[in-house]
Amino acid sequence: MPTDFWGRIIYLLDQYGLSFIKGAGVTMVIALVGTFIGCIIGFIVGIIQTIPVSRKDSIIKKVLLRIIKFVLNAYVEVFRGTPMMAQAMFIYFGSAALFNINMSMWFAAFFIVSINTGAYMAETVRGGILSIDDGQTEGAKAIGMTHVQTMLYVILPQALRNIMPQIGNNLIINIKDTCVLSIIGTVELFYTTKGVAGAYYTYFESFTIAMVIYFILTFTCSRILRFWEGKLDGPDSYDLATTDTLAHTSGLYGYNEKEKEE
Repeated sequence: MPTDFWGRIIYLLDQYGLSFIKGAGVTMVIALVGTFIGCIIGFIVGIIQTIPVSRKDSIIKKVLLRIIKFVLNAYVEVFRGTPMMAQAMFIYFGSAALFNINMSMWFAAFFIVSINTGAYMAETVRGGILSIDDGQTEGAKAIGMTHVQTMLYVILPQALRNIMPQIGNNLIINIKDTCVLSIIGTVELFYTTKGVAGAYYTYFESFTIAMVIYFILTFTCSRILRFWEGKLDGPDSYDLATTDTLAHTSGLYGYNEKEKEE
């Protein structure tokens, strides 16, 4: 074992480089899958929380919606108000003690990250939906669209663009927070690093390598997400629609041209 810092770094990479790569791979898989499923949960919960109740609705619908919204609000508050490490311990060991359910490492990791992300995404989606101007909903209803159609074709496409930064932020957080799953035996990057550090008592060198890997993962994902956000924004210039739908608008009046005139 070399005595200098960089010599130990090179030695650990030579001996355990593949282990670090495997740990990083497990971290990314859990973060990506957990974020994806969590977004689905968040969209479902967020949409249900914003279902309007009118006076014309039956008493059964009103009571049922109140109960469902109460349960979903409780889920959001509990999982946003407690740390993921405590949730992991409670779910993994509690399910075995109370219900005799022995979760596998992969299932437990996906389940814990997904429901935790879903709670945060639910509030993000709810806020994204409420941020859309009420005139959008009123216009959709004026042309005969149902609430479901309004959500699918009018509100959600606009809300999605608004909440894209938060989806990316949740992915970055999950890449880092998967380290708490080491407490239930998930062999991700942090768990692997602890094993390497304990083998030679090289904690400083081992976790330096881990920090660099975490940074590479988060930085790469953030750049990709920024690029995706730019694509969702569309081109820098576009043509304004005219009142005559039969008229060909291309080249007649562009957005950038209007800005120059002003």
